[in-house]
Amino acid sequence: DVLDIPTVSNIAHEAGVPLLVDSTLTSPWLVKPFEHGADLVYHSATKFLSGHGTVIGGIVVDGGSFDWEKSGKFAELTEAYDGFHNMVFSEESTVGAFLLRARREGLRDFGACMSPHTAWLILQGIETLPLRMARHMSNTEKVVAFLASHPLVARVGHPMLETHPSHALAKKLLPRGAGSVFSFDIKGNREQGKAFIETLKVFSHLANVGDCRSLVIHPASTTHFRMTDEALAGAGITQGTIRLSIGLEDPDDLIDDLKRALKAAEKAA
Repeated sequence: DVLDIPTVSNIAHEAGVPLLVDSTLTSPWLVKPFEHGADLVYHSATKFLSGHGTVIGGIVVDGGSFDWEKSGKFAELTEAYDGFHNMVFSEESTVGAFLLRARREGLRDFGACMSPHTAWLILQGIETLPLRMARHMSNTEKVVAFLASHPLVARVGHPMLETHPSHALAKKLLPRGAGSVFSFDIKGNREQGKAFIETLKVFSHLANVGDCRSLVIHPASTTHFRMTDEALAGAGITQGTIRLSIGLEDPDDLIDDLKRALKAAEKAA
């Protein structure tokens, strides 16, 4: 069963561990995990936050809500650490002990220092995040509706559809929309999936997501091409599974592009 964030948070806290949420594909515009009981949140800033696929970056946010001392399970934060001048991170920062160690050790050991230009580009992207996310959602709604009604499409894995197992939970946690990255299955084989990809003109064939441009990838012929059909099925992937990341283009152009590609896939049977 799929659980909501508050339920998972309660389970985690009863076990004495914090709840870490990857909010990359939702962005703060769709959901704010801290409001639902999360303790730590991280984003790949390469995706929706920057929005243009031009930089690589990541963000970790410590909500300051987890009691590391009370937990008793994180000696690396609550006891003297000889690797950093015997510092006790929970004493040094009673609010963000995890973030303090992550930042100080990361800078020392990995040189994880973002370039000023990269930081500037991410900040520029964040300024337009609400406008972009609203367009991502409206475009996705139209594309999902089109795919769900197409005879060559066997399945559309988006929570906005009532047939999706997480539909009710998505309506509760994500009232503005359940994201613009999803997969669907063509009724066909690997060659048909490949023909679908090669016919697209508006969608870019890239492994990234969260871009202002619409992106597509066919796992069976790219990221998972070494796997047998049986192994793919075990991973929940079919020969005709396609992953989309819906961008900001005109939705009619996106749907026309998908129509042509689906026709080409049908002919490749």
